[in-house]
Amino acid sequence: MTYNEKRIPVGILGATGSVGQKFIELLQDHPWFVITALAASERSAGKLYKHAANWFQKAPLPSRIANMQVSECTPDLPCRIVFSGLDAAVAGPIEEAFAEAGYIVISNSKNHRMRDDVPLLIAEVNPEHLELVKKQSHKGMIVTNPNCSTIGLTMALKPLHDIFGVEKVSVVTMQALSGAGYPGVSSLDILDNVIPYISGEEEKMQIETLKIFGKLNDNKVDFANMVVSAQCNRVAVVDGHTESVSVKLKTRAAKEDIIAAWRNYAGVPQELELPSAPNPVFRYFDDPRYPQPRLHRDEGKGMAVSIGRLRDCAVLDHKFTVLSHNTIRGAAGCAILNAELLVKKGYLDAE
Repeated sequence: MTYNEKRIPVGILGATGSVGQKFIELLQDHPWFVITALAASERSAGKLYKHAANWFQKAPLPSRIANMQVSECTPDLPCRIVFSGLDAAVAGPIEEAFAEAGYIVISNSKNHRMRDDVPLLIAEVNPEHLELVKKQSHKGMIVTNPNCSTIGLTMALKPLHDIFGVEKVSVVTMQALSGAGYPGVSSLDILDNVIPYISGEEEKMQIETLKIFGKLNDNKVDFANMVVSAQCNRVAVVDGHTESVSVKLKTRAAKEDIIAAWRNYAGVPQELELPSAPNPVFRYFDDPRYPQPRLHRDEGKGMAVSIGRLRDCAVLDHKFTVLSHNTIRGAAGCAILNAELLVKKGYLDAE
């Protein structure tokens, strides 16, 4: 079978929400996957999608999707894979039920991220962690992607950790409004303002990074020996998380060697030429004004990571600026790339 001859049916849980809509937008013309099911809360179930959802993506709502009927989030959907954009308040048991029923669950929710047998996966960073699904007792499986701010950080650290080793990290985020979902943050709270608190965000960045860079040992992950300190802020930007990062490396590194590590990096998705894989993975800017969310968040169709302003740090070793698109690279796009990796690595029968 070639992927153009027969596309794999997929469903979306939480299809009317912010992440669910981004899944629809990114999957609409996907060469391997076709949307065959949309599921949401009881109040949306039974309605046509165009009547159930307040569509607010840049691209128009596809007519085929608009006229699909929304189902309840029960494991009787006509598909092989489900992408979950469910709210964490309800995601846990629903995703478990789908996995028990034999579905491959690719989740954007936080509920299962820290389970010993669930991969916390970024395809370019820790693809070997897919082995963890073999420990799961479900008929299907659950694979999660990390928090949106963790994804940008760990991707930028990956080439440095591979070559020089990362010992300590301090990161201050300036996170976009779309990360709060829809309708998100009140305009009276965010206009002329910065909100220096996002519930649970700092803790996620600090612990998820250690699992992502951890080593597989007897089918579990031994967390990385790394210190991470995060401070997270919400700012008046629509899309694109900006992060100011300082690192202490285990091995001394010249500036040109660090930049070369980013510019030359290619992960498993690039080697496999997966449809959603950006190439190049990173864009490094020599201009000290860059990267900027409005100008660079869509690099690599929103899947690439932009980096700039590498310089010496008086407290640690080096400091730099990272930008990633939080709803594409940091959410739906990451999950879709994870699903592509699963297919290409033979973790499901595509026939």
